[in-house]
Amino acid sequence: MHRTRALSVALVALLAVSIVGPTVAFAQTNDPLFVQGEPDLTVDVPDATVTPGSVSELGLQISNDGRIIRGSPANREIVTLARNVRVEADIEGPLEVETGQQSVGTVTENQPRSAPIAVTVPDDADPGTYELEVELQYRHTSQLYQRTGITNERRRTVTRTVDVEVDDAPRFELNSTSTDTRIGDSGVMETTIENVGSQPATDVRLSLESTSPLFAFGSGSTGSVRAGSLAPGENATVRFDVVVDPRASVREFALDGTARYSDPDGVPGVDEGLSTGIEPAPEQRFSFETVESTLRVGEEGELRGTVRNDGPAPARSVVVQFADQSPNVVPIESSVAVGSLAAGETAEFRLPIELTEEAEPIPQNFDMAVAYRNEENERRLFEDIDASASVEPNRDEFLLEVEDREIAAGSSTIVEVNVTNNLDEPVRNLESKLFTDDPIASDDDEGYTESLAPGETTTVSFSVSAASGATPRTYPLQLDFRYDDESGTSKISDTYRTAVIVTDAEEGGIPWLLIVGAVVLVVVVGGALYWRRRD
Repeated sequence: MHRTRALSVALVALLAVSIVGPTVAFAQTNDPLFVQGEPDLTVDVPDATVTPGSVSELGLQISNDGRIIRGSPANREIVTLARNVRVEADIEGPLEVETGQQSVGTVTENQPRSAPIAVTVPDDADPGTYELEVELQYRHTSQLYQRTGITNERRRTVTRTVDVEVDDAPRFELNSTSTDTRIGDSGVMETTIENVGSQPATDVRLSLESTSPLFAFGSGSTGSVRAGSLAPGENATVRFDVVVDPRASVREFALDGTARYSDPDGVPGVDEGLSTGIEPAPEQRFSFETVESTLRVGEEGELRGTVRNDGPAPARSVVVQFADQSPNVVPIESSVAVGSLAAGETAEFRLPIELTEEAEPIPQNFDMAVAYRNEENERRLFEDIDASASVEPNRDEFLLEVEDREIAAGSSTIVEVNVTNNLDEPVRNLESKLFTDDPIASDDDEGYTESLAPGETTTVSFSVSAASGATPRTYPLQLDFRYDDESGTSKISDTYRTAVIVTDAEEGGIPWLLIVGAVVLVVVVGGALYWRRRD
């Protein structure tokens, strides 16, 4: 009896389940508070072409085309949302993915996500199509019954594949770059470009850009040349005109390159990301080993020294130039040639220079330069050099000593002036000129000496008279000299002052004043009598 009752209960329960289950399922399907679905993630690569011998970046785009299995479309986003999406890629063949797993967050149907990955493509990778496998891990809500609060969460891993194309277009490398151009100079740089691709290229044009303002292509940072046509494995050497700033140091300068070309079908192409480096040669330098001078304020002198070619290369047609711009320094010759100098060789130079009266008698640094021709016979100028020299104070060209300075009022005498050449060079055609002021006069005020060596003395005589009414005292005399220096240049000296002493008139002799007075008196008296008798 108990067994029968138990069997009856079981049959009733089974019947209830068979009736209620479909009823609940039907109710959930049409219940606006119930939704069931799933995300559907896909992967695309807009630019899936890579190049051998490079590390290319592929931009993976992850999209979501989710679907609803049951429920109201108003609740679609609840079950199609992919949360905490993680991306990891792998590729077949010789290619290698350098980027590990990435998290891109939530992917909705309206907002795709991006995941860039780096792919290394070996130089020897064969052109063709390679399969990139992308693994996507994510979480999502598979169904939600809001009436009861029952939620079903799932974690899924799916794999998607995309094709990556290894391009067989022409590719280029810069194999070697060299130059003999020195710092502070301009010249030519050579670089070799090679087609390392599997297809020939025509109309190849190479552009290089310097990343430093101290290394330039002419007047700009970029230079461009044509390399012609290049078959696979073929190379060409091209030349660029370059300029290296004098402020540059001896180091390697980075150059970025771009090759433009046409493929066998005539389609233009660009190979970017080329690079090379160039190190200019050290600057050609010169120095002065010794510098001496005979410079003196107000005179001509010489700057003498020894110039040295400090290398590293020989220099032809070397010229030492005086480049100072001081208004008180007047170069008689602004440059002097010393010939060709090997590296380490020296040569002496002499530059005649005149200093004005306004120059200072102090040690001075003079700006100098060395002009030369390089190994390509191009004219160059080295300006980073100066010469230190002392300047002596001003001095008189001539030293004067006057004898027989005294002269009696109303008389004349011969004044003898001893003139000594105080210069360091002989003078010729020395003309002396005496200047006097009343009551001193001279009717013989010029003298001439054919030549006068340094330190030599000559005597010049002048006839000087003093008026009879001259007050006894000291009166000035002025002299100057016109002469030719050692180079034949005519010059006028400064004005020199000396003096004579007028003494009282000498006693005795003919009383000229009384005689003259008597004559005047006679003339006056005689004239008066004449006019009186006439009347």
